[in-house]
Amino acid sequence: MAELSLFLALVLAMAAGHKLLDRERLAASATALTGAPVALGVPISLAAAAYEAAVALALLFPATRLAGAMLAAVLWSVYGIALMRRLGSTLDCGCNFAARAKPVDAFAVLRAFALAALAMTVLLTPAMPLTLLSPFAALGFLALYLALGEIMAITIYGQRGAA
Repeated sequence: MAELSLFLALVLAMAAGHKLLDRERLAASATALTGAPVALGVPISLAAAAYEAAVALALLFPATRLAGAMLAAVLWSVYGIALMRRLGSTLDCGCNFAARAKPVDAFAVLRAFALAALAMTVLLTPAMPLTLLSPFAALGFLALYLALGEIMAITIYGQRGAA
């Protein structure tokens, strides 16, 4: 399952980069999601970015792959729980590249728990070496993942945004 580990690492690396590039917006998202004071938004967002980047790196190496998968499962489970607590609340969860304040719905929660389940799958499957096709498969999974997010945004909320 080298391709799955690589896909999850890409999702985490993108999330970390997103938090660093759109710092103010994602700091506001962090406070809206956690209920923390506004002053803690930037530190929470930066800590999440550091955690995501470290876990993404851990997923790339055989020696740290299992720890990375476990930490990814914990991260997405906590995120899913945080989203569940805000179910129905309107906020920009930071799930998309475009700013989209929308009600937190079952899809957002399900997406977080699906990613946690995929990380658990990495834990439960034997390690496989990367092949020449692994990056292409991982990028294909990533494209499908991003497309699904956009399709759901358009289908459910009629919103379009730059991805």
